[in-house]
Amino acid sequence: MLDETSYVPRLKTHYETVAKPALIEEFGYKNAMMAPRLDKIVLNMGVGEAVGDSKKIKSAHDDLMRIAGQKPVITKAKKSIAGFKVREEMPLGVKVTLRAARMYDFLDRLVTVAMPRIRDFRGVNPKSFDGRGNYAMGLKEHIVFPEIEYDKIDQIWGMDIIIATTARTDAEALALLKHFNMPFRA
Repeated sequence: MLDETSYVPRLKTHYETVAKPALIEEFGYKNAMMAPRLDKIVLNMGVGEAVGDSKKIKSAHDDLMRIAGQKPVITKAKKSIAGFKVREEMPLGVKVTLRAARMYDFLDRLVTVAMPRIRDFRGVNPKSFDGRGNYAMGLKEHIVFPEIEYDKIDQIWGMDIIIATTARTDAEALALLKHFNMPFRA
């Protein structure tokens, strides 16, 4: 078992030694604390099929737990929608928020392992920022992560990945993610 106090993720070391000084120079920050950094990564799986089969939520929960390395929260419907056969408090998805070492480890695995396994991958959209320096992207298949055993899954789930940064503008956040080798398409 790894000792949590002495373990420093590879990307965090890269940020401190390479990315942060480059960002300070590029944007001319007067203080090192002004340089943008990763705040959190939120993973979300919407499981609309859970309306008909409650076991699907458990399956998505287990898969997301393997991918994230920590226990996800089951999200529930806020109100009933008769047209979709959804009742209030019905479980409809799972989400997990990653911070600190797990966040850096996940981003490392996403960029170096999962994205190269995506079929017909040409890079992620550089316009998917929200105007405040946060990046959102989606995956059609969660099976691109090596933690998921293809033979043991019962269904392929889509997944939303939101990377929240402390950047004030999209240009700063784009520069930060480029330093983490995020494969943006031209």
